[in-house]
Amino acid sequence: MKDFLRIVDPKITFQISLYPPLLKEGRGDYLIFIRFICLIFAIFFSRHCYAEDTSKMLTLSEGLRLATDNNHLVKIASFNKAIASADTLISKSKLLPNMQASFSQTFLAHQPGAIFGPQRVFVSQKDFLSYGINVHQTIYDFGANISRYNASKTYVDLTNLDLVRIKNLVALDFINTYFDLLEAERMVGVAQKEAERLEAHLKVAQSLYAEGVITKNDLLQAEVMLSDARQRLLTIKNRRAISTSKLNTILARPITTEIQVVDVTTDIPEDMELERAWEISAQERNEIKILNHELRILSLQETVLKSEYYPQLFARGGYNFTENRYQFPEGNWSFILGMNIDLFSGGSTRAEVSKILYQRDQLQEEKSKLMDDITFEVEKSYLDLKNAMEKIQVTKDSVDQAEENLRINKIRYEEGIGTSTDVVDAITLLAKAETNYYRAVYELKRGHAGLLYAMGLDLVSSFVSQ
Repeated sequence: MKDFLRIVDPKITFQISLYPPLLKEGRGDYLIFIRFICLIFAIFFSRHCYAEDTSKMLTLSEGLRLATDNNHLVKIASFNKAIASADTLISKSKLLPNMQASFSQTFLAHQPGAIFGPQRVFVSQKDFLSYGINVHQTIYDFGANISRYNASKTYVDLTNLDLVRIKNLVALDFINTYFDLLEAERMVGVAQKEAERLEAHLKVAQSLYAEGVITKNDLLQAEVMLSDARQRLLTIKNRRAISTSKLNTILARPITTEIQVVDVTTDIPEDMELERAWEISAQERNEIKILNHELRILSLQETVLKSEYYPQLFARGGYNFTENRYQFPEGNWSFILGMNIDLFSGGSTRAEVSKILYQRDQLQEEKSKLMDDITFEVEKSYLDLKNAMEKIQVTKDSVDQAEENLRINKIRYEEGIGTSTDVVDAITLLAKAETNYYRAVYELKRGHAGLLYAMGLDLVSSFVSQ
């Protein structure tokens, strides 16, 4: 009798036949060693295969993390924040002293001089060296430079809010696409079961037709319905492929990457009131915060422009040296206190101030419209969520009822009491009931995500915590 070494792993099973003479010759130690090596190889190989399989698995929380880190829109918004930070350093430089240094060597064709009556006197060398260092500091400009700096810092905060807004928008797009793919997977399963039921019905019809129990028309009807079900299955598979490609696009992956998604259960509060959702959205929506920052920036820009009506006080000092034996002293320190004022600029300052005021009124109007739009968005998301909850209550028992209906009609048809149309209708009704149920389930999950987004809550933290 041959001896077999059977190694079973969750993913693979090995069965190795050992050569009988090894047993006869009493080489037991050698056989144990061979078994040990085969066992190690099997475990390593199976774990390697398992790692390859699970590498394609994508959970909702992991996908959200990847989407908000790798999505192209998020990276573009991150650059906007970096650019705004650099602008802040530029604005800050206006508050600091401006220091300049110079060094030069002059070569003249003719030596400069001056005429004093009948005498001609040289006033400079023909070739000479000069150098100097000067510092300029604005003492007071009626808030112009500090307002520019504060405006740039406010814009940094604005870009940060916009980055958070875009991340939340990407997260919503990912969640909806993720649930679309899960729904498509369910729909593929429903279509496959429908095709299998119709195929089983066709076999029964072929058997009954061969026995002369039914007519050719019943057989043709079963064939046509099976063909139609297979076409629907192809369409749904195509929809699943499109959802997979879109999910890869959001994750900034190659579009053909295979993905296996994992279904999740979401905790949906049923006691949320619409008025409370409106209050949260007014406080948390980043779009409103961004408009508030834009209004603050306009106010600071108005201060900058109005400062042009007033003088600018400054101080300037430095040291300059010229190597010239005709000049005394050759080096000299200087300190200047001064004032600059634009007496007339053609009315440009007044026009720019008026422009700022118009822009402020425009932003106020945009804010009012945004509040109305957010109120409508929250209400719509709230009603969609409630509608999905009601759909689940309606459809949760329909699948069992449709399955019982199909069972009864199949028995009636096989016993010659029912018709082929009754069975086909029962199969179609069951597929429709399953379709409606799964659509309601994923409408509820998408509606939950949509309401959280409309309220301005962070989707990543909301779904990862679940």
